[in-house]
This record gives sequence, structure tokens and C-alpha cells, in this order.
Amino acid sequence: MSDLQPLSGLIPPRAAPRGRRSAFSWRSKQTRGWVYQVLVLGLVAFLVWLLVSNTLANMKARGIQSGFDFLMQAAGFDIGEHWTGFDPNQPYWRAFLAGTVNTLRVAVIGIVLTTILGTLLGIGRFSRNALLRGICYGYVECFRNIPVLLQLLMWYLIFTEYLPQIGEAWNIGNLVYLSKNGVSFPALVWQDGHTLAIAGLVLGGVAAYAYASFARRSFEKTGKAKPVWLVALVLLLAGAMLGWLAGGAPFSWDIPQKNEIQVEGGGALTPEYLAVLIGLVLYTSAFVAEVVRGGIASVSLGQHEASASLGLRPGLSMRLVVLPQALRVIIPPMTNQFLNLTKNSSLAVAVGYPDVVSIANTSLNQTGRAVECIAVIMGVYLTLSLLTSAFMNWFNGRAAIKER
Repeated sequence: MSDLQPLSGLIPPRAAPRGRRSAFSWRSKQTRGWVYQVLVLGLVAFLVWLLVSNTLANMKARGIQSGFDFLMQAAGFDIGEHWTGFDPNQPYWRAFLAGTVNTLRVAVIGIVLTTILGTLLGIGRFSRNALLRGICYGYVECFRNIPVLLQLLMWYLIFTEYLPQIGEAWNIGNLVYLSKNGVSFPALVWQDGHTLAIAGLVLGGVAAYAYASFARRSFEKTGKAKPVWLVALVLLLAGAMLGWLAGGAPFSWDIPQKNEIQVEGGGALTPEYLAVLIGLVLYTSAFVAEVVRGGIASVSLGQHEASASLGLRPGLSMRLVVLPQALRVIIPPMTNQFLNLTKNSSLAVAVGYPDVVSIANTSLNQTGRAVECIAVIMGVYLTLSLLTSAFMNWFNGRAAIKER
């Protein structure tokens, strides 16, 4: 044992621990990344400022007016179709607001109808009925291969050339009229009770969401499922009914009346609006159908066989097993189609529908503020697209399959 050398001399001394690196040290990759990004952002901002300042200087040198002060001036033109009570004596910004609302009328309603029709067509592609599969396939191949502008013009010509004159308008029970002037129908006379009904519906929705969360937590703890959809529907209807009753239970309708010249009263949808809405819905739903078909096809055949082994009918299997799994594939490309529909609504100017592009064109011709009017259009569509993307990203996060 005395011949053994101590091992302590063979082991090199341990280095003293180094001090903690500062979060803002240049050696930090994260710090360098932030610095580079700030420099690039500053460079881009400088280039934009340089471009804008030179453009304004050149316009001023040539006597061209610039700036957004014209938005506070009286517009001086009327808008044939609006929901904001626009008057020609009101400023330009109110005209742009009316055009934006008209764009939203097409985009929001179009997205809802496109989702419903496209989903049905996509599911129909997997039908056991050969005739139904063929109709869905023919629809997709027909409408998605015709330019959307031609489809808008086609529907506009159908409404303005082939429908009867107002004196010979088709009608249903003297309540709904269809003619070259569009569609007229009974409209609800809005009162305070209806506002309270909407407020009650919102409160009912909050209560339904709270109950659904409670039912989910209860199921996770006990394994016993509670009815959700029926209770949620009852809460929604009860909230709306209580608000309606609290407001005096108003129930009055404005019934359209036809004479030799026009249909007075009630609600109306113009041929321009119908042409834009129907054209965009039929065109975009063909692409949505392919998105849904691809999402369903991505679900493995074993899932279909497993649901069939449990005794589920094909319809229930599609609704309860296949579609929930296909959503993670469907939602991202579906977002692109919603954005395309919103941006394609700018083609409404071709059929005379007063959307934000049409209002901007009229304002440009009257004021000569081309840059400003185009900037307003870009700002409107950019805002709508970002809001749509944000909502769909949130919904995609909720629908994603989470690993346990």
C-alpha cells in the first residue's frame, strides 16, 4: 500500500466557476439577433420616410395637393346602397365607412355561406351515391376553372336582363318580390326590444359557454357526460326571450308594397349585391370543397373502420370521428380561401356595387388624392385580412389535437 501514489496529484485542479454571462452581452446569440433586427427595422423605416418625404416634396413642387385633410370635407355624392345613413353633405370619411360596411356585408355573409356550401360539397365527394359524387365533382371542376370576374358579370347579366320588369315581378304570397330591381322582402321594424333581445342572446351565450366548461370538467372528473348542446340552446333562447319580453315584446314588420314603378317598403337586396355575393360564394366554395375533401382524405382508413366497428352510421362517423380529426388539416388552407374571398370582393366595382374600392375611385376622381385613396383601400383590406387571420389562428389552436 505504501508503494501507491496518492491520486490527488494526478487529477487536475477544477477550474473556478465562470461568472454568469450578462443577458445583454455581445457574445449572446439572442442579443445579437435583437440588435440586427432593430437595425434592419430602422433601415426600413428610414427608407420609407425617405420615399414618402421625396414623394410629398415632388407633389408639392408640381402643385399637387396631398394629405388626408380631404376626409373632413363634404363628399358631395350619393351612395346608392348603404347601411350607415349616408348623406352627400357628410364628409368623405363617412363615405369610406359606408363603403367598408358594404365590403363587410359581402365578406362576412360570403364566408358563412361559402363554409356551409363548400363543406357539403367536400363531404359529398365521398358519398356512396355515384350521382351525388358526380354532381359535386362537376360543380368543383366547373366553378373553380372559370375566372371569378366572369362569374360576377354572368350573374349580374342574369339579374338585369333575364328577370321580369318591376310591373311583372315574381312574388311569393305578395310578400317577396323578385325582378330586375332585385329582391324585396318583409323587414323587421327595429325597436328597443330587439336590442335587449340581442343583449340577452349575448348573455345567454356567456352562460352557455360557462355551462359547457363546467360539463367538460365534470366529465373529466366523473366520466359521466352531461347534455351540452340542448342546455346551451335553451340558455341562448331563454336569454333572447327574456330580453325581448323586457323590451315590450315588439313584433312589427314592414311589408313591401308593389306599384307600377317600384316596390316600396320592406327590405331589399340589389342586383349588384346579389351578383357579387352569389358569384363569390359559388367560386370560393369550389376551392373550399377541395380543402375539405383533402382534409377528410388525410384521415386514415383505420379511423373509418374503427367507427364502423362501433356501429356508427356513415353520417355519424363523418361528423363525430372523421371531421374533428380532419380540422387540423382543413383550417390553415381554409384561412387562405377566406382571405381570397375578402380580397376578391374588390371586383364588385365591375358590376357597380358601392364597396370601398368604388367609393375610393369616386373620391379620387373628385379630389385627385390618388395616393391617399389607395392607401385607404390598402389599410381597409390589410385590417380585414389580419383580423381574419388572427381569428382563424385562434380557432386553429382550439381545434388542434393536443398531445397528453
